[in-house]
Amino acid sequence: MKVCVGGTFNKLHKGHKSLIEKAFESAGKNGFVYIGLSTGELIKNKKNIKSFNDRKKVLEHFLHQKNFLNKAIIVPIDKKYGLTLTEDYDAIVVSTETKKIAKEINLKRKQIGKKPLKIIKIPYVLSEDGEPISSTRINNKEIDENGNIITRD
Repeated sequence: MKVCVGGTFNKLHKGHKSLIEKAFESAGKNGFVYIGLSTGELIKNKKNIKSFNDRKKVLEHFLHQKNFLNKAIIVPIDKKYGLTLTEDYDAIVVSTETKKIAKEINLKRKQIGKKPLKIIKIPYVLSEDGEPISSTRINNKEIDENGNIITRD
């Protein structure tokens, strides 16, 4: 199965890792995962974004650790829907907050005569305080990449 997933992955946190792991689980033993890594217009208004190459290296290191690297293809994406309207994927893995975009993708795919993608949604990965892990909370130094509360002395 050809599965796609996308994101900025600026600070590869526990939620991102869960998303990526689900994509590989869904792809199966003989499948591939296409990881769209945001660039250009998608990141221009975001603060403190590492370079594409730095984010790609961190992603590749994680994929290597999980023994996923040989089944992954990392591609730059600079548009909201990435390559989902031009490429033939079987499924897309999304978080709770990005499910809406996957539904938009499927509407557009139908309009251009492509089969809809199977949407696989993962639940929020929660931090120690029971709230979702997010890049915003990490950037605000509320939690670390694993969802641990950062205590201020």
